Amino acid sequence: MEELGQWKEQLLHWWSLAEEQLRQVPPVQLYATAAILVFTTLLLLSLRLLKRAKSNTIVLTGLSGAGKTVLFYQLRDGSIHGGTVTSMEPNEETFVLHSETTEKRKTKPVHVVDVPGHSRLRPKLDEYLPQAAGIVFVVDALDFLPNCRSASEYLYDILTKGSIVKKKIPLLILCNKTDKVTAHTKEFIRRQMEKEIDKLRASRSAISAADITNEFTLGVPGEQFSFIQCYNKVTTADASGLTGEISQLEQFIREYVKP
Repeated sequence: MEELGQWKEQLLHWWSLAEEQLRQVPPVQLYATAAILVFTTLLLLSLRLLKRAKSNTIVLTGLSGAGKTVLFYQLRDGSIHGGTVTSMEPNEETFVLHSETTEKRKTKPVHVVDVPGHSRLRPKLDEYLPQAAGIVFVVDALDFLPNCRSASEYLYDILTKGSIVKKKIPLLILCNKTDKVTAHTKEFIRRQMEKEIDKLRASRSAISAADITNEFTLGVPGEQFSFIQCYNKVTTADASGLTGEISQLEQFIREYVKP
């Protein structure tokens, strides 16, 4: 008890000293110090909140005719709307996935952007990539071989963009139209694209640095290219926009945009 009393006296002594020091400080200086403390606290809280706020944007991209717009409408409404009409403007909307609309629990809406695959419209992709939680690169599994080179070049350009590499934005290669008997498997498509990107990597590294527009290079020097060597996670999945089989696409979305 005596020790407790001594501590109490000591604390009171320190408090009185602190009060005396504060009285000697001009009021203007006190107000300025308090304002700085409040501003600093609010700034730190804002930064923490911004860091915690995760993106809910999923970007659909790929060559024209791959079926991106049908997939967009399947995610939103569970229907194909205009069927196989090629888009010339981005489709952009925030919605709860159609498959989740019957669930009683509250789910987080997803901001889905369908970017046209026409070469002249691809620069629009750069407007959305920095905010993306995930990228879905749609490939036509039915008509894959004639477009393998073009699709691989487009994918190479995406995977070497600074906005993708620095944020390590996950990418899904979605093989669409796999309901067709003559469609190629996702394993075959993955292997063929890895081979094409390996050729691209070799040819582009031979070009002078002044002519290269890619911000980063892919793969490990001296090794055959594989998607596991990418800075970000790259996976493959199957889908059929026309039949509505998009469960693997939805699984990818909910992996990076939590419900």
